[in-house]
Amino acid sequence: MSLGASSMCPTQKRTLSCLLAGRVGKRPKQENVQELQEAAVQLLNRHQNLSDLFLEVGSPNPCNLICKESSGQQKGASESPSPTIGGSLLVNELRRKAGELGVPVAALSVKMVVERLLDLTGHIKGDREQVLLNSTQRVQLSVLFQSTRELLSLEAFCSKLFWQEYWRDQKQPMLEVVYHLHTQNILSLEYMLESENGVRSWLMSELKALCGRTATEEGDGVPQQVLSTVVSVLVRAVFEETQDSTAAPCRRLSQVCRSVLDDMLSWVLDTLNCKPTLQSGETTAELWVQMFDASLCGVSVSPDALHRFFIHSLTHTLTYRPRLKVSDAIAMQREWSFAKTCRLLTSLFRKLAVIFKVEELLSHLQQVLETHEVNWQHVLSCLSTLLVYNPNTQPSLKELLSRLLSSAFEGYDLENMITAFLLARQGALEGPGVFPSYSEWFKMSFGGASSYHGKSKKSLVFLLKFLSDLVPFDPPQYLKVHILHPPYVAVKHRALLQEYVSLTKTRLADLKVSIEEMGLYEDISGAGTSVQPRCQARQDVEKAISLFGSTGRISATVMEARAEKIPAAQHSSYIESCQRERQRQQDSKGVSVVNDDDNPQEVLQVQLQEHRALLTEGASDGEVSAQLARISHTLSIVFPERAEELVSQAVIQLHVDESIFSELHNKVVNMILRSFCQSLLDASRISPPNKQSPWASQFVNILLGHRQLLTALLHRMWDLLHNQGVSLSAAHVLGLAAFVVHLHASQTKCPKVQLCPPLLPGPVSVLEALTTALPCTTQTNMLFCVRFCVAAVCYGLCRSESLCDQPQQYNPCSLYKKLLYLIPRLMPDMRRLPIEASGESEYVGANKQGEEENCGLWKSVTDTNTTWRKSAWALWKHAPFCLLVKLPEYQFSFSEWLAAELRVQRSEDALSDPDRQEYQQWACQQLYLPSPVDKGGCAGDLKTACSHILNAVMDQKTVCAPTQENTDHRPSEAGTCLPDIFSRLQEIVYEMELTSRSQRTQDKGHFLLDLISHRCSVTSDLQSISSELCIQQTLHTWNRVILALPAVMLVTVKTGGGKRTLDCETLMEHINQYQRKGCSPAGLLPYHLTAHFLRAVLMASVSCDCASGEVNKAMSLISLQCPLLLVSAGHWWGRLSPVLVSLWHRLTDGQPLPQQLQVLADCHLWVCSSKDGVSCPVPSAPPLLLAACLHCVWEGQACGKGIRTSLEMLGQLTEQHSQLLVFLLFLCVTDLLTTFLTPQRVKGLQRAQELCKDILTVLVDSADWLLLFKTPCSEKGLYQPVAVVTSDEYTRLMPLAFYSLVPHLNSEILEKTVKAPGFLHTAVLCYSSLIKLFMDGQTPCPVTEHLTDQMDPSYILTRAQQVLLKTISLTSPTSLSPHQLNQLEALCVDLDPEVAAALVFHLSSSSLSPELDFL
Repeated sequence: MSLGASSMCPTQKRTLSCLLAGRVGKRPKQENVQELQEAAVQLLNRHQNLSDLFLEVGSPNPCNLICKESSGQQKGASESPSPTIGGSLLVNELRRKAGELGVPVAALSVKMVVERLLDLTGHIKGDREQVLLNSTQRVQLSVLFQSTRELLSLEAFCSKLFWQEYWRDQKQPMLEVVYHLHTQNILSLEYMLESENGVRSWLMSELKALCGRTATEEGDGVPQQVLSTVVSVLVRAVFEETQDSTAAPCRRLSQVCRSVLDDMLSWVLDTLNCKPTLQSGETTAELWVQMFDASLCGVSVSPDALHRFFIHSLTHTLTYRPRLKVSDAIAMQREWSFAKTCRLLTSLFRKLAVIFKVEELLSHLQQVLETHEVNWQHVLSCLSTLLVYNPNTQPSLKELLSRLLSSAFEGYDLENMITAFLLARQGALEGPGVFPSYSEWFKMSFGGASSYHGKSKKSLVFLLKFLSDLVPFDPPQYLKVHILHPPYVAVKHRALLQEYVSLTKTRLADLKVSIEEMGLYEDISGAGTSVQPRCQARQDVEKAISLFGSTGRISATVMEARAEKIPAAQHSSYIESCQRERQRQQDSKGVSVVNDDDNPQEVLQVQLQEHRALLTEGASDGEVSAQLARISHTLSIVFPERAEELVSQAVIQLHVDESIFSELHNKVVNMILRSFCQSLLDASRISPPNKQSPWASQFVNILLGHRQLLTALLHRMWDLLHNQGVSLSAAHVLGLAAFVVHLHASQTKCPKVQLCPPLLPGPVSVLEALTTALPCTTQTNMLFCVRFCVAAVCYGLCRSESLCDQPQQYNPCSLYKKLLYLIPRLMPDMRRLPIEASGESEYVGANKQGEEENCGLWKSVTDTNTTWRKSAWALWKHAPFCLLVKLPEYQFSFSEWLAAELRVQRSEDALSDPDRQEYQQWACQQLYLPSPVDKGGCAGDLKTACSHILNAVMDQKTVCAPTQENTDHRPSEAGTCLPDIFSRLQEIVYEMELTSRSQRTQDKGHFLLDLISHRCSVTSDLQSISSELCIQQTLHTWNRVILALPAVMLVTVKTGGGKRTLDCETLMEHINQYQRKGCSPAGLLPYHLTAHFLRAVLMASVSCDCASGEVNKAMSLISLQCPLLLVSAGHWWGRLSPVLVSLWHRLTDGQPLPQQLQVLADCHLWVCSSKDGVSCPVPSAPPLLLAACLHCVWEGQACGKGIRTSLEMLGQLTEQHSQLLVFLLFLCVTDLLTTFLTPQRVKGLQRAQELCKDILTVLVDSADWLLLFKTPCSEKGLYQPVAVVTSDEYTRLMPLAFYSLVPHLNSEILEKTVKAPGFLHTAVLCYSSLIKLFMDGQTPCPVTEHLTDQMDPSYILTRAQQVLLKTISLTSPTSLSPHQLNQLEALCVDLDPEVAAALVFHLSSSSLSPELDFL
């Protein structure tokens, strides 16, 4: 009978087990065991093959054998199976057979087991493709090994002998067989590893082959269990500390097992290096990586041993094949970000890191870097993996960087220095959501006087030397960071920094990176277009000037902009390093780390779908973060970042009227927004916002790292919110609202946004920019705005677990304020429900009640059957919503309400006119008037309420001014609620008037005029020209406002000494200080304003004891202290007379006009008679008033004989009345200047000049007219009032008027004029002032098609010099005192040396030419 025969004979129909089982079932129970044994022996002798007994003695369950063996492994090797009847029979037969053969029983049993095992696996060759048993083989092997265990328990089997025979005969055993030997306690794997020399290499090949096997239904789970068991044995042998671990056999076993573990890990790393683009699931090494799992080892390995194993494996990975130099790492680092790293490698790092704290890992990483040569790719990839998967890595990494820099500068250690820079740059590669940008880190580390290098010059030199050594290898974006944000350097060491800047700019030029395009200052255009060098240079100049104007300092960047000199030694070192870097790049050509030809748009679509799947499947935060990192990498391909965009935050240009992006970019943006909305809905179906992972914040943060993408997103968001809000579904509104909330939460990482056109002053935050896209001007956009804001605020409140946990983070105050405005406006019932916390002083959302309220609030937004009104109602009563209003930044003040209400278009309002009136009266009288000032109200003060309304109206009119840009986005004044607000203002003013009468107080005028004085004084802080323009605009708005108010509000009635008198001081001061600056034309108040001021005087006078007397006193005071109002009254008297006379008669029951008003009437009558050629006495009136009346009559009259006749009559008047001609000349000179400043009046230049020359002809014998051109005002003598009639601009231009007239006088008149006392002195002063005006660019040049030489400032200046030089040559030396001559010479010596020399030469000579030849 052969031992190698088959286990089943063709003639055999029933096995021994079946026969035994059948006979046992038929025999009586009393039958003894001895009889059965004898029957079995007889049967064996007749029919059975001895080797088949190993299949007969067991009773295995063919199902779940591996599980049974695993449970048997856990029982321990000391536990043996109880002998069965079959086992006893087998042993008896073996002993009988051994006796026949003369061999030991153990030897025979070993031979039989080996033969049977070889029979089971004999068809598997040495180079076999099958690495695992099939199910049939596994059942048979289990039966065989069960029988073997029985033999072993009966001391009829030798395990060591078996292994010797099996290893010799099999040559290359199957690993699964060894696994079963180990798990069934037949022979330990530890013994097998140390028994034979070739076991190690065999095990390596078996492990690799097993890792390469793909799991199938037939053997699903078997490879993992085999590998897990083997790894447990190996780890235990190497890292488990025992008492006999120092013995020689233990040391040998430990060395073997350690080499296996190391070689397998090296094999994995080699596989990844050969195929770096392979993803998880595509390599044979993946199964081995899965073995680095603490749970797989179970209880077989202690936690300490596992800890040591993972540390050893991590160290091995970080130090494996350290072939890359630091220079290679600097140049190639960008290719080692998380998204570009093989997933299997990141999976390895994750598994190795799972049992450690971040601090432990980074501490170990630092230790490895200090004590080993490392593989920089693995080190930096490991860091990226930690940052992406563990949010706690960022603060720990910052601490590590701080330690490294401190150590570097303490010992001037370059290794710590380069390590810090590499780690910081690696973190920055993962985006702002993971780690601060490199520019931000560099500024924080080296941008201040207290930085690491600020202690000494040696530290500074160390830093700059280090940065200089990096220049040949640094990518351009890092070089630009170092230039735009240079390290802090004391003034005395600026030359050192200049050397580095020069070297860096040279390197950028070598790399063909345009330094001009980079600019001296940061500016990132959202369109991604290149800025032309000339344009960029112009922008640099403008920014430098702006900075100098605001700070008074010249930027160091400007000072170093032209630095060209590099030290020779540094330049030589630089050239050598550049050559080495070029050689390295040539050597590495053809080696492609990443070769992905897939369409990035399609890749992004798949990645976003995978991201959604992770959220719905409840994946870990690390998995979600990793997927977002891969999405970020794909986005960087779609939106490639320019080098300057990597430098730092800059201002994003948001063009609200146009799309500046390609179709691909628009599709990607829509894809991102759609994915975010869908992901939010998917996540919300599982849990409310406060129970979700931080996926939404991470999603938004990765977008912030791509500036072009962010710009495109903001453009799309603006378009959706501003133009397509009506068409958005509830799901879209909710998703976009949550997106805006997270943008707000990440505002510290967001760049500023500049709206184009500038709807808001200056760059603003992202939230402010997007809030501008939510106007509340019409019913349509009000309804969308309230829907959007309700969704956003509900999400923000639910996202915040409690108000104590920084409620501002997820609750944008601008959206909150829009709800405070819109909900009461659109829902009248809410006006009766004050927003308050119902007596609750605090609310904690984390408690049970708070969670229920949050869930209810969230349901009110997400329920498909809900409406925005129901959601708004639930939100209005929500305690956290009510408590937010207690914070100052969330209070919606009266001024903000007025501004919002003034933007509403009445024709498209959601409220009808009566409803709007009811709402506004509720807001003014019930909401804001009684509210405290610290809550945005008026505290019951009517003046405060009136001030708020006046300021709001003026602000709104300023915004709507036609001179402003962006008129398409501003509400037109004609269609706003301005009339309604005026009505509310008049209601408050009327109530204030009644209150003042009951309290007998009359200080209303001071209140209104103080308000405008305050606004104008704030405006006047600007530069001169812009200040004047702003004041003119402010006054224009203010005048239109006060014309709608009772005139009596402008004048105060004061009580003193038992009398009630008028107080016009404030009104006159207001006119002199502000109104004269806004007159157009200059020197004349508008008719309506003049009438309003005079009505104020008349109406207030009736409250005094003597109305007529108070009017006379007021007009007399006005003639002395407020000449502008006097001139205006005389000019407009023809229209004012019927209005004021009628008003006076109504106020006084027909009393005669006050005397001073009658004087105005007399003056007007006189000038009308003079116009008709009738000679009549000159009224007893101020000369300025007479001149104003006469100027008014002449204004519409052409120059001719009539005017000259009138002038001749005026020339015959007494000296007292000759002042009239001087004032008249002043008014005509003002007209002349107006023709220079106003293009519409340029045709009147000739008439104005002729009129002025006619007046000068009459005044030729008087020198008084020269006083008009004197400066300062104190030198004008009797004519000081003219200084407060016209504007400051006209006063500055008086020298221009002087030389626009004098050179054009005929020679006879000019000869007399030149001889007038003080002419030369005045002429020189005016000439020097004219030169200064010309040099400062303040001389006007009218834009007209009919420009003549007489209007050309350069021609006037040239002609002025000619006249002045001729005048000097013909002037007697005695006309100027030595003091005056020295004064004039000093004045002209720098401005015009020729004139200064002429003054000295001619005025000291006794020979004067008697002729005046100006040709």
